Amino acid sequence: MLGATAFVEHFPYLGIFLLLVLGDVGLPFPEDATLILSGFLIAQKVTKPLPTLLVVYSGLLVTDFSLYWVGKKYGRRVVEHRRFRRIISSERLSRLEEKFKRWGIWVVFFGRHLLGLRAQIFLAAGVMKMPALKFLVADAASAILTITLMVGIGFWGGNSIQILQKDVKRIEHIGVVVFMILFAGWIFYNYFKNKRELEQKNKKHFEL
Repeated sequence: MLGATAFVEHFPYLGIFLLLVLGDVGLPFPEDATLILSGFLIAQKVTKPLPTLLVVYSGLLVTDFSLYWVGKKYGRRVVEHRRFRRIISSERLSRLEEKFKRWGIWVVFFGRHLLGLRAQIFLAAGVMKMPALKFLVADAASAILTITLMVGIGFWGGNSIQILQKDVKRIEHIGVVVFMILFAGWIFYNYFKNKRELEQKNKKHFEL
């Protein structure tokens, strides 16, 4: 994970795209975490908004369609494939097929926002031989909502850190000023205290 983070720092746009692809093939790079990271990078001015959003959007569509294509290629045999049987079971596929028969493309549209079911739904859409254009339209529309939410969270978090850093610096500056005022006050206090003690001492000396 540290290696991937370093790669993203040096090649942010390519890094974001690769994180989405690697997460799609089962590596521990959750899609939502990558989207939040993208928003954070925008807030920190590491990447520019438009290129980042284009990379993220295209990355989502490519990875989603790849799962759809696998489902369409293997059909119900996808549950026997050594890589994808860990994602979807025969029982889950049967339940999703019923959902697709009832709700059609709306399963794709709303299912994209269900963490844990997302990949299963895309595979099932392929198994059900949903027309590619319908799948892409539903997924593309839904992905806009996903990006808005997740990238927005990352952007807000990045801005919050910047605000916090500014507040910390402001507090540090205020602390320095307060310290200087207190120090100056202590000097003046001791000066006038010593001066008064000296005057009183001299007064008593003259009285004697």
